[in-house]
Amino acid sequence: MKTVIQSPTDPAFVQNPYPFYAKARAEGGLHYWQDYKMPTAFRRAAVHALLRDRRFGREIPAEMAQDGPAHLAPFLAVEAHSMLEAEPPRHTRLRRLVMRAFTSREIQAQEAGIASLCHQLIDAFPDAPFDLLEHYCTQVPVIVICRLLGVPAKMAPQLLNWSHDMVAMYQAGKTHDTELAAARAAQEFSGFLRDYVGLRRADPQDDLITRLIAAEEEGDKLSTDELIGTCILLLNAGHEATVHALGNGVKCMLEQGWDPAWLAADSVANLVEEILRFDPPLHMFTRYAYEEAEVMGHTFQRGDQVALLLAAANRDPAAEDDPEVFDPTRPARTNTSFGGGLHFCVGAPLARMEMQIALPILFERCPNLRLAEEPRYSNSYHFHGLTELRVTR
Repeated sequence: MKTVIQSPTDPAFVQNPYPFYAKARAEGGLHYWQDYKMPTAFRRAAVHALLRDRRFGREIPAEMAQDGPAHLAPFLAVEAHSMLEAEPPRHTRLRRLVMRAFTSREIQAQEAGIASLCHQLIDAFPDAPFDLLEHYCTQVPVIVICRLLGVPAKMAPQLLNWSHDMVAMYQAGKTHDTELAAARAAQEFSGFLRDYVGLRRADPQDDLITRLIAAEEEGDKLSTDELIGTCILLLNAGHEATVHALGNGVKCMLEQGWDPAWLAADSVANLVEEILRFDPPLHMFTRYAYEEAEVMGHTFQRGDQVALLLAAANRDPAAEDDPEVFDPTRPARTNTSFGGGLHFCVGAPLARMEMQIALPILFERCPNLRLAEEPRYSNSYHFHGLTELRVTR
């Protein structure tokens, strides 16, 4: 297996990781990424196969699990009850109960409210150059998830702060201060939700938290800790991904010179898929091997980790024609941006709907939207999103 070297915090890589992906992908499907100290899948076929290979999963093998440092205890407690970090049978149980509450009907019921919210946000746009991330791309998903959960929208700024501090734990450049902030955020967020779940138990409402409390199958329900972990996952994963997908998408459209045909009712779904393929908000996902397994000539032992480069897979020339070109008219194919297999993102339908509503309304209301400054990506790999998106209208 070839060894590749590339710091994920190198400024040039942060701004454009795709040349590294292309070079590595051309040399093979699986390489050892020295900086992460693990084999890494670069090609679509390898990523697709590993996402669905039940010999690999998210949960660390039991004999390898260790107690984390005391200062991280609140954060690790949330992780311990997260569906994202579980495997069957625990994952099967959690996902089944969550999906009984987080149904496609409940998601579709948000459509009119999302459209109204988009118009309200645009009505409040400043006249001078402004940051579209702050005024639109961030506000849409966080307010939508607040409404869906039943949390007061006035809590959105606080939820954002907690989310940012917790999600920073997955970034390549995390520090001890990052860990302290994540632990503090997890403790405060959990405390808030514990109280709020208590209120909803006493006073049920027409919201997702109430439906999660009520979700039951054969007498089985979510525990309070599982409810809290699920709500935090829905906010953190859903908000962070959709913010950056919207921001990256608007950037691509403005740099390309957008075509109104992309935003037509019968084309916007294709536009969203191309945005997710071309410049996705999450670039890497990892798995543990659960048994000895040979993949592309490499033998994994139980407990070995492998990194799956979702963004590299999306631009594989073996799977796409002209993959380095942003082309919303290309036939939509399955991309890896929402993962795959058992851990396919439960919030993917909501994220897609938010983008399919928010983008046409934005460009219909602001047809002269243009970049005011060159956008810069944040040093937050393996997430991939902008620090800000300054525009004029």
